[in-house]
Amino acid sequence: MRKVKTGGGWPALLYTFRKGREAGGIWQLWKAMRTKNACKTCALGMGGQRGGMVNEAGHFPEVCKKSLQAMVADMQGAITPDFWAKYGPDELRGLSPRELENCGRLTQPVLYTPALKRFQPISWEDAFHRIVGKLRELTPDETFWYFSGRSSNEAGFLLQMFARLYGTNNVNNCSFYCHQASGVGLTSVTGSGTATVTLDDVEKSDMVFVIGGNPASNHPRIMRSLMTLRRRGGEVIVINPIVETGLVNFSVPSDVRSMLFGTKIASLYVQPHIGGDLALLTGISKQIVEMGAHDLPFLENYCNNWDELRDWLASVTWEEIIAKSGVPREQINEIAARYAKSKNAVFSWTMGITHHVHGVENVQAIGNLALLRGMVGKPNAGLMPIRGHSNVQGIGSVGVTPKLKDVLFDRLQSHFGVKLPTTEGRDTMACMNGADNGELKFGLCLGGNLYGSNPDSTYAQQAIEKLDMLVYMSTTLNTGHAFGLAKETIILPVLARDEEPQATTQESMFNFVRLSDGGPARHAGPKSEVEVIASIASGVADGRRAAANGSNGAHSNGDATPGQSPGLGDPTGLTAVNWQSMQDTGQIRDAIAAIVPGFEQIAEIDKNKQEFQVGGRTFHQASFPTYNGRANLHTHRLPEIQGQGERELRLMTIRSEGQFNTVVYEDYDLYRGVERRDVILIHPDDIRRLGVHQGMTVAVHGPAGTLRNVRLHPFEEIRPGNAAMYYPEANVLVSRHLDPSSKTPAFKCVIVRLEVEGLALA
Repeated sequence: MRKVKTGGGWPALLYTFRKGREAGGIWQLWKAMRTKNACKTCALGMGGQRGGMVNEAGHFPEVCKKSLQAMVADMQGAITPDFWAKYGPDELRGLSPRELENCGRLTQPVLYTPALKRFQPISWEDAFHRIVGKLRELTPDETFWYFSGRSSNEAGFLLQMFARLYGTNNVNNCSFYCHQASGVGLTSVTGSGTATVTLDDVEKSDMVFVIGGNPASNHPRIMRSLMTLRRRGGEVIVINPIVETGLVNFSVPSDVRSMLFGTKIASLYVQPHIGGDLALLTGISKQIVEMGAHDLPFLENYCNNWDELRDWLASVTWEEIIAKSGVPREQINEIAARYAKSKNAVFSWTMGITHHVHGVENVQAIGNLALLRGMVGKPNAGLMPIRGHSNVQGIGSVGVTPKLKDVLFDRLQSHFGVKLPTTEGRDTMACMNGADNGELKFGLCLGGNLYGSNPDSTYAQQAIEKLDMLVYMSTTLNTGHAFGLAKETIILPVLARDEEPQATTQESMFNFVRLSDGGPARHAGPKSEVEVIASIASGVADGRRAAANGSNGAHSNGDATPGQSPGLGDPTGLTAVNWQSMQDTGQIRDAIAAIVPGFEQIAEIDKNKQEFQVGGRTFHQASFPTYNGRANLHTHRLPEIQGQGERELRLMTIRSEGQFNTVVYEDYDLYRGVERRDVILIHPDDIRRLGVHQGMTVAVHGPAGTLRNVRLHPFEEIRPGNAAMYYPEANVLVSRHLDPSSKTPAFKCVIVRLEVEGLALA
């Protein structure tokens, strides 16, 4: 297909009308989009009490394909009972991610076992009976609890509290496979793991770095801010191995001038090798110091380790920097010269930075570069990870991490009068390993696609199949429901955010907490997330009370035998909480306000409708929550450039503009001119070097596995020596090699080899 010359624009407008028809009409879609609910897709924080399609600064309309796609998916018709008779696991595995998403809304609990050989509808009562019974059989540390970033703060807080009072810290969220390196890296720099800026700061900056990301496809609404910056004469410096169409030119649909003439986004576009970011960032820092453009008083008064950084930058040679980044000295000098002129620079990045075995070091290097010129700790400048899921940051804020922060741990114990476990919890990959080796037997997934988000898909399927039970709380089908099947798998249908019967809250990547009003359910059958969690927790607590009273609790929870770790009595305090009362999201918010620092205002948010910024995270002054109030600078060892063998390529997994995380809405990629997803994007020079031909299919061999019948897609926009394939389909190639600091898998810089298979058929 023909690649468009600009992002957004008229194709986006036409797409809106198409999605409107799918939703039953433009008016129906308009009404759904305008409800007072936070957007269901990325973490830019649209919607809330200012109404749908309104950003935190109050600008309207702010809408993108991602939010339309998610809304229309939730407006689908219901999956009917006869569907399950037609589609067993084998049939579901034959469907693409897009086809699974389009099967319809889940409206009734279903059960799969190998004996049944397919999913079978069951009642909610039966589903709860099975789940509660299994949890009473097991010791707590035989379980794990996985959270998506699309759920509410209330559901996230309630489930992590239940898991801990049940007795385990095996509590983790999807950020371990995306932005965990950002949180760890930022905490090591500023003492806080989130963005240091507000949306208003971005709007008033004079330079934005976009490093290792493609917001034109994945976070389109930030493009308005970049458009505004460019019109004010500011600069956008893009660092990406692929020249992305939307980062070169973008036509913002809500702006007439931009729609008619387009907006040039990148003022400078630099293409390092995949894996060369750390060397490039080090080179820019070295040049800034050699130019004398660094802010020496700031470094001496507000930063730790300046002497070490200065000496290390002096010791790193330009030959090493150029060889390991793949960027010539002239381009590095040009970046530094432009940055030196900036008065207020914002540094943004996404998973092109975090998806490496040195992801945390990449983030620290960005921190170095910002701190060298005092661009953290003042208005209109700072650090900004562009997060994906709409509430992944909020989920982390309310305690969804293996180890609670000390203040949350102490306050949670004192608020409820309970004792929390102190065992070391498992990160997401550690949970997969525990499932594979038999140490873990039960998992519960609050949304998301645990299978689809994992590297080494073959291993992920193998590990999940060894679990006794896996419970999914979902709105629609995904590849996890086809491939991620335990010995007993239960899918529980839950309500979408705008269908919740009570108000819920979400936190944006700018630390802004928004209130979602909820709304009427579109289908009979699904339950709210907090109702499901409270019901399961109540059932398990009843079992513990019965055990303490010398009964087996059969009257409420079946014939399960209490496990050894819960024991007689209730050592952790699960029975101290009235779980049925915790179906009230207002009560949950009262607890969050009392326990989570910076969230005090959340207790009244449903009454006064006042959305708020979380305190202590935005740094407009050079005072940081570190041990001595100073920011930290870091030194590193620059990694070697990999994949330089004669038959090798450096591969990165990518998303298309027609998908959101693991969810695929369209098989084509409009911005890159790619019609299908079973392709490898490769520079024509590499096609010639490897002796392959565009008309061939190839087997792509990676460190974890092989993907066959892959089509070659010549792509001049990628740096030679590098290649790209679509996530999650290419996950089968990706090893389980992790960044040691954040436990984030290296979905980027995967070294692959191509083997010719045959001719591609139309």
